[in-house]
Amino acid sequence: MATPTEPGAAAGVFPPFDSSTFTSQILWLVLSFGLFYYIMSRVVLPRISGILETRSGRIAQDLDEANRLKDESDAAHAAYEQELATAKSNAHSIAQEARDAGKAEADAKRAEVEADMTKRVAEAEDRIAKIKSEAMSEVGTIAADTAEALVTQLLGGKVTKAEVAKAVSNAKG
Repeated sequence: MATPTEPGAAAGVFPPFDSSTFTSQILWLVLSFGLFYYIMSRVVLPRISGILETRSGRIAQDLDEANRLKDESDAAHAAYEQELATAKSNAHSIAQEARDAGKAEADAKRAEVEADMTKRVAEAEDRIAKIKSEAMSEVGTIAADTAEALVTQLLGGKVTKAEVAKAVSNAKG
């Protein structure tokens, strides 16, 4: 085995664990950490904080914009609901007007038909009364002729028309 030629160097010891080099290692650690801290605090962290602030501002703007758009959409929805209610109301009133107009038209048509039917019934009653009066005026003549024919057939005698008319008028009244 060879002996180390350097003073304080132990053979086979891992250099970071060598106690004779601790001072220089701590010095370099402090210098490296200080330099790293300086670079981080002066260069990297300001950039990161700037990026975070920019993102935070952008997120706040986006949230504000989203709230504004939500308010607008809520207002538009409310206006839509109002217009829909108005349209339903208008449609209902139009339908009611159409029903009323149809009913009025049907009532007018019914009144017209009733007037026509009343006129026809009156004309028919007049014709019936005329026919009845004509028939009644001829009943006496028919009765007289029938009575004369019966007397002639049954009794075998002759009767004058005046006698038959007198007998028929006595029977009526």
